[in-house]
Amino acid sequence: MKRKGILGLVMCLIAVLFWGGMFPIMTPALKIMDPFYFTLFRYGSVAIIFAILLLFIEGPKAFNPEGHFKKLWLLGTSAFAGFSFLVFLGQKIAGPSGSIIASVMMAIQPLLGVLVAWVWRKQKPTKFSLLSMIVAIIGVFMVVTKGHLSVLLSGNNTFLATILILLGALCWVIYTSGVPDFSGWSILRYTALTTIYGMISVSVIIAAATMLGWLKMPTMHAIQGVSGALVYMVLLAGVVAVFAWNFGNKIVGPINGILFMNLVPVTSFVITVIGGYHISAFELVGCLLVIIALIANNLYNRYKSNKKQVEAD
Repeated sequence: MKRKGILGLVMCLIAVLFWGGMFPIMTPALKIMDPFYFTLFRYGSVAIIFAILLLFIEGPKAFNPEGHFKKLWLLGTSAFAGFSFLVFLGQKIAGPSGSIIASVMMAIQPLLGVLVAWVWRKQKPTKFSLLSMIVAIIGVFMVVTKGHLSVLLSGNNTFLATILILLGALCWVIYTSGVPDFSGWSILRYTALTTIYGMISVSVIIAAATMLGWLKMPTMHAIQGVSGALVYMVLLAGVVAVFAWNFGNKIVGPINGILFMNLVPVTSFVITVIGGYHISAFELVGCLLVIIALIANNLYNRYKSNKKQVEAD
């Protein structure tokens, strides 16, 4: 049992390390290809891989949505169109600091999940969770502004980029919040079908934008230029990370697994610094505030859960 628990922790660690690395890796890639076509190539490949795995592991019957096509399509669109389009567009607009902002936003996703649960499932958050969100928001603003509040009022693209990334992070939270509605399904089936249906929206949006002249098809030179980033995003940050995360959380439980999200901005910070980016004191303190808020909220929820269990016994 102890070995199994260690395995679960290792799987969660693998997932967040790969996710933390994807934002710095995307910074140069976004200078070569727009985030929309990159999403098409990335999740188009991921959808094919998941479809093949689902076919061989669960068989053709697993592709039957069982009357849930609309919900699966909406959730898939939220994740694979909403998240990727908004987060990576925001990262591109933000420039060199985009990877830092994006990784910090990923760390506050558990707190965004509290808001989604409030609206979607009418689960009112505790006062402590609301306080944690306020602290996290302060941390985010410190990262975004680097101590210069004029950034928010000067028409700087950083503010727009932050809003886009925040909305993208919210899209992913909505996607993961839909998992309990498919409790009778395997994680592979849910992931595969939502990816496939989400790619329908991605393809339609990109086709329409290209015909209207808003987007241009990338050249072979551009595709070759981002080939390394695509391999990383498809295999490591895509297939491997998703499976490792779901597998690890199944063993250690979400309340333990979610703590590993703290490592996403840490990993991104380290890689970005190695790449030559100078991190300000405000960015570092802001990141620490977000991490502290997430850990504090997690520990409080753990305490409340244990207290309820003791009272029930």
